[in-house]
Amino acid sequence: MSSGAWWKSAVVYQIYPRSFADANGDGMGDLAGILEHLDHLQALGVDVVWLSPIYRSPQADNGYDISDYQDVDPLFGTLEQLDAIIAGLHERGMKLLMDLVVNHTSDEHPWFVASRSSRHDPKRDWYIWRDGRDGAEPNNWGSLFSGSAWQLDEATGQYYLHLFATKQPDLNWENPAVRQAVYAMMRWWLDRGVDGFRMDVINFISKQPGLPDAPAVAGQRFVSAFQLFADGPRIHEFLAEMHREVFDGREGTFLTVGEMPGVTTEEAVRYTDPARREVDMVFQFEHVSIDHGASKWNLLPLDLVALKQSLNRWQVALAERGWNSLYWDNHDQPRAVSRFGDDDPEVWAASAKALGTILHGMRGTPYVYQGEELGMTNFPWRTAAQFQDVESVNHWHDVLAGGQDQEEAFRALAAVSRDNARTPMQWDGSGTAGFTTGTPWLPVNPNASWLNAAAQVDDPDSVFAHYAALIRLRHEQPVLAEGDFAALLENDPEIWAYTRSTATQRLLVLANCSRHERELELGDGWIGARLLLGNLPGTEEALTGGAVTLAPWDARMYLLG
Repeated sequence: MSSGAWWKSAVVYQIYPRSFADANGDGMGDLAGILEHLDHLQALGVDVVWLSPIYRSPQADNGYDISDYQDVDPLFGTLEQLDAIIAGLHERGMKLLMDLVVNHTSDEHPWFVASRSSRHDPKRDWYIWRDGRDGAEPNNWGSLFSGSAWQLDEATGQYYLHLFATKQPDLNWENPAVRQAVYAMMRWWLDRGVDGFRMDVINFISKQPGLPDAPAVAGQRFVSAFQLFADGPRIHEFLAEMHREVFDGREGTFLTVGEMPGVTTEEAVRYTDPARREVDMVFQFEHVSIDHGASKWNLLPLDLVALKQSLNRWQVALAERGWNSLYWDNHDQPRAVSRFGDDDPEVWAASAKALGTILHGMRGTPYVYQGEELGMTNFPWRTAAQFQDVESVNHWHDVLAGGQDQEEAFRALAAVSRDNARTPMQWDGSGTAGFTTGTPWLPVNPNASWLNAAAQVDDPDSVFAHYAALIRLRHEQPVLAEGDFAALLENDPEIWAYTRSTATQRLLVLANCSRHERELELGDGWIGARLLLGNLPGTEEALTGGAVTLAPWDARMYLLG
């Protein structure tokens, strides 16, 4: 772990390179485009930039299928350009976090090419191969991207495991040679100047021995085997070994973030307890599953009480030991202002600022996903043919093949498809939003004509200005990094309220997540608290009484001490 836990007062910004900025006009974001916008990140005030995969890849899963861990895909540019980004960030006082995808590789990675060449190849055991069972797959595990998690290799007559797409075979972490190859690659990146790693689905690397069948589900040939490949029996051993092999003995303030779908609070404490030396913080998904039914495609109405209780529970569970990542948006989630807020142009800005206030006031390290600092919204999809994400495309094929209600399925796709997060960054009000001079790989949201960086960066009332203020407060106010958390009004379906406190400071965070005015009784204990930040003009500078009236989507931070 890093000494001093500098990341407790840091904010991370995620860049999804293909959608951030295109410098060469081919319609695809690239490293040269990122280089041109480092000053935007500096103006926002973030401390760390997390770069989604830019490695060589066939792009079956937008770069999360890696064919060479130690080179940049020509789609994005060159290693030299990445070196320039590292240098440019360091000059501006920022760090670079690389996406580490080592549960699986591409099927075009030389390791897998060798592995599938023969049952006797030295790298055969670098992946998970099994004989079929009764002329079919080795077990009933389903892929997270639909269908079976097994693919038959005709040449060698065995099946390989792929928890994701067929072109993403899972590495065999039981093999020490695999682990050492991964650690050597990580050290190579640190030597190049990278400051740490965000580790994709890292809690999947230890599977249950024997790969037994998952509990059967009536009418389904392939079922979720999540409990058999997540948080497996050797996961803590592997992560502790990784830390010893990669980070021990190195000077520097590195950061390790474990993306861990399905992780419990109890497990998260173990993963992030500094004494265990595994990872600095987890990236968990409980709160972004609140509006899911049996799957993400079964939409439920947003239950604000359930959402609050989920995040509050994580605040309490990791209060003594451990650390959490705080986020609304990322490359896998729809836009938060359309999902948890209100993207009606009349209240859109207040809503976006309110969500930012709620999140950035909590204990944990906040993450800002590109465009979130502008309040970017979901795209107004018109047809299923517009979607490009492999998960969405596969789901639509299943809908058609299964004769499901297409109208209902399309509504779900439009609401939660990962493509919502991947439409081009909105830099200005031009036809392609300043993202490219060519044809963008995904369509630009029409609201870019008014919702864009050029319109916001110099506007003191903008969403951008509010996010910059939140980040500045995280740096300036110790209570935001270290303070205890206590929830207020936990069962109120419209008001989000909590306190943070240290021996010398008390912080009150309030947000009215509704379209109508609300009056709150605070008691006399907060009289005299000064306004640190509000999201609406005209908010009183201090609390002068025991009650406060909140306008629609009114969000405030007050400080005592």
